[in-house]
Amino acid sequence: MASEVAAQDDIARIFAANRAQGKVALTVAHRDGRTRPERLHEAGSLRVRFPRSRTSALEAVMVNTAGGIAGGDGFEIELTAGTDAQITVTSAAAEKVYRSSGPDARVRVALNVDPGGSIAWLPQETIVFNCARIARSIEVDLAKDARLIIAEAVIFGRIGMGEVVEAGRLVDCWRVRQQGRLVFAETTRLDGAIAEKLREPAVANGGFGIATLLVVPADPGLVDMVRSLGADFCGEMGISAWNGLALVRFCAKDGATLRRDLSTVLTALPGQSLPRLWCN
Repeated sequence: MASEVAAQDDIARIFAANRAQGKVALTVAHRDGRTRPERLHEAGSLRVRFPRSRTSALEAVMVNTAGGIAGGDGFEIELTAGTDAQITVTSAAAEKVYRSSGPDARVRVALNVDPGGSIAWLPQETIVFNCARIARSIEVDLAKDARLIIAEAVIFGRIGMGEVVEAGRLVDCWRVRQQGRLVFAETTRLDGAIAEKLREPAVANGGFGIATLLVVPADPGLVDMVRSLGADFCGEMGISAWNGLALVRFCAKDGATLRRDLSTVLTALPGQSLPRLWCN
C-alpha cells in the first residue's frame, strides 16, 4: 500500500511540474496625448505585445506560448488603465482548452480602470474540446466615470472537424464593481453532459457557440441601436440595459456566425473598433 501511495505521489508531482503557469501584470498610462505601457511584468508562458496603433489608444495582444490550456494549468492577467488611459486587449489567436484527466485549468483576469480610463477586453474565441475542464474568473474594479467593454466567446468543439463536446466543465464567473459597489455578477456553469445541455431550447437550442458582451456605461439608446441591426444577425441575439449597463447575449450554430454577429455589435459601439487581429 505504501508503495502505491508513493507512486501516486510521484505521478502527481510529475503532472504538476509539467503544467503551464503564466502571469502578466500591466499598467498603462496616458502621457503626451497617447496611452503607453507604464509597468509590465511577465512570467511563465504568458506574454503581451503592443502592435503599432494609429490612434491615441493602445492595443495589447496576449500571447500564450504554451500553445493552449490543459487541465491543471494556471494563468493570471492583471491590467490597470490609469487616468484617461485607453486600451484594447485581445489574444494572438483563439485559445484552445484541451481535455483534462481530472483537474480544472484556471484562468484569473483582474481589470482596474481609473477615472476617465477605458478597457476593452476583446480576446478571440475560446475553443473548448471534449472533456476539457476550465474555471475562469473576471474581476473588474471601475472608477465612477470609467468605461468598460468585455466580450467573451466560447465555441464547443471544431465544427468543421465534426467534433462534439459530449462532456466537460466550463465555469465562467464575472464580477464588476464600480467605486467598490457590486454592479454586475453572474456565473455561467456547464458541467457534465455539455452536448445534451446545449441542445436544450433554453440553453443554446442546439448551437455550438455562445458569447456575452457587457458594456459600462450604457443607456437604453444602445439597446435600440443594436436591435435596429436585427437584419444583419445570422444567429440569435438578445440585449437589455439597466442601471447604466448593457448586456448582449449571442448564440450561433458555428464559430464563424458567432464572430460575425459579435463583430456587428462591437463595430456599432460609439468609439470602439475591432482589434486588427480580428480582421486578419
